Amino acid sequence: MSSQPAKRLRLDVEASDKDQFYTVAKKYWEKIPPTIDGMLGGFGYISNTDIQGSEKFLKPLLVAKRRPMGAHRALDCGSGIGRVSKHLLLRLVKTVDLLDQNQVYLDESYNYLAEDAAGIDRRVCMGLQNFIPDANRYDLVWCQWVLMQLRDDDVVDFFRRCSSGLTKNGLIVLKENITSSGDIEIDETDSSVARSLKLLRSLIRKAGFSIIKEQRQQKFPKELYEVRMFACAIKDPV
Repeated sequence: MSSQPAKRLRLDVEASDKDQFYTVAKKYWEKIPPTIDGMLGGFGYISNTDIQGSEKFLKPLLVAKRRPMGAHRALDCGSGIGRVSKHLLLRLVKTVDLLDQNQVYLDESYNYLAEDAAGIDRRVCMGLQNFIPDANRYDLVWCQWVLMQLRDDDVVDFFRRCSSGLTKNGLIVLKENITSSGDIEIDETDSSVARSLKLLRSLIRKAGFSIIKEQRQQKFPKELYEVRMFACAIKDPV
């Protein structure tokens, strides 16, 4: 998780070499220890506040009158050792699949999630840019601080692939950094991208989804990026 705007460079993510972009990120995370502090870029102390904000956002979606989200299975994208699965997802859904490109993190998840083992189904070692979900598998696809590791075109492609992996009322929920500058800002140390609110909304629409709920995370340290949550549903056919 890259969090501090001061460390950013304003660059064009689409102009960068694609293979190099993902190689840099993979090598960076291979050096980060499989701990909560490692998962949160040295900001482990915000974990409880983060989970509380996410739960407040997510719970009402399960009982929404118009299109209540199912509670059978979720996909935890960029799961790391399973912090979000343990403290959030497994409290709201029956089973969770973990998806992360770092096998070390997935291996450590057996220890971290030992008490929750019955709720974990699959562990998939793969980057989001290559992941193809099984059809109609997920009520929820949770993406927190992980779309920032994708180029714009791969964000759109990931959403489109996930559209077939969602159940009838399934949702993709994002929790991502938002720039205040209005520009794309890239951290070259880990190939992470912070996007403007306008751009992120545009990518969601381009992929064929609509935002049914949006909310800002509260009580994060002021030195961090603004963080927003988005619940995204497949657009109804016209």
